[in-house]
Amino acid sequence: MTAISLGVPEVPARPIAERRVSRQIHVGPVAVGGGAPVSVQSMTTTRTSDIGATLQQIAELTASGCQIVRVACPTQDDADALATIARKSQIPVIADIHFQPKYVFAAIEAGCAAVRVNPGNIKQFDDKVKEIARAAKDHGTPIRIGVNAGSLDRRLLQKYGKATPEALVESALWEASLFEEHDFRDIKISVKHNDPVVMIEAYKQLAAQCDYPLHLGVTEAGPAFQGTIKSAVAFGALLSQGIGDTIRVSLSAPPVEEVKVGNQILESLNLRQRGLEIVSCPSCGRAQVDVYKLAEEVTAGLTGMEVPLRVAVMGCVVNGPGEAREADLGVASGNGKGQIFVKGEVIKTVPESKIVETLIEEAMKIAEQMEQDGVGSGEPAVTVS
Repeated sequence: MTAISLGVPEVPARPIAERRVSRQIHVGPVAVGGGAPVSVQSMTTTRTSDIGATLQQIAELTASGCQIVRVACPTQDDADALATIARKSQIPVIADIHFQPKYVFAAIEAGCAAVRVNPGNIKQFDDKVKEIARAAKDHGTPIRIGVNAGSLDRRLLQKYGKATPEALVESALWEASLFEEHDFRDIKISVKHNDPVVMIEAYKQLAAQCDYPLHLGVTEAGPAFQGTIKSAVAFGALLSQGIGDTIRVSLSAPPVEEVKVGNQILESLNLRQRGLEIVSCPSCGRAQVDVYKLAEEVTAGLTGMEVPLRVAVMGCVVNGPGEAREADLGVASGNGKGQIFVKGEVIKTVPESKIVETLIEEAMKIAEQMEQDGVGSGEPAVTVS
């Protein structure tokens, strides 16, 4: 069989921006900073003490492309569960610690891949830094200094009046300096705010003042739609300047949705190999078929396909043939029928009722050929243009 040239989307030789130079840490096997690929994180919503439920959710996150997972640890029962979860999880586990410094030590002893501390709300945190640094160094456990606008140290709120970019940065760098006094630099930093404009400025200032790897996040970003927009805007602004080493999209939605959005942001910026991409036209008076329905049915039919494949679903003769011709597989629809393109060539014309079925059949053929040719797979994603 003659191999088909598929025009696989590739990461361009020139990245969107030169990556900020940072030191590198390792969260389990995942490198963060120092030129490593930007990783995607999420956080479980289960009670950590429910080991079975937590591991099940971690498995679902792993399957969706999550690379690092964070679990909450507000109680002793949660702390007691950490060792089993860290040992059985398929991806590195970070313990999320607030209020009680004793749980920091418990997480380190449990073998968590890293520990996130929120200095603004841990009792007498500064007094415990020496002990935490020693324990973390002994176990090779990185620390994330996670500063949040909603839990900023009272002293800084009094100084700045509110959670300004300067206040967030000062808090993070002050805590990092305390660890540095004890020769501990296995650190990454986040300075999160719910306002993307404030968040962007805080990270820009932080990036200019230290070489620690940075964890990007818009905290309390909101429901799925709003949170996706906020995160995409903020992450895009920073990553396009080379700032950011790992990301977590915070949504009031199931955590798997956070991972999907995070992966799609990285794919859209060519910071990750693109997977399945659906290109479909927007609503328009020129459309002669139900593009919404076609795009949804094609997406549903190809969900789970893990090859770098671009499929164009177009509804009129203006942009349709061009977009379909440029894609690996496409349809240009009109007058109750659709022209099916495979890598720029029309292979058949089918009735509108057969468009979805035909596209799925042809996609499966191409995917099989790609596997035979050894073309690498990527994480599946869907975009609508």
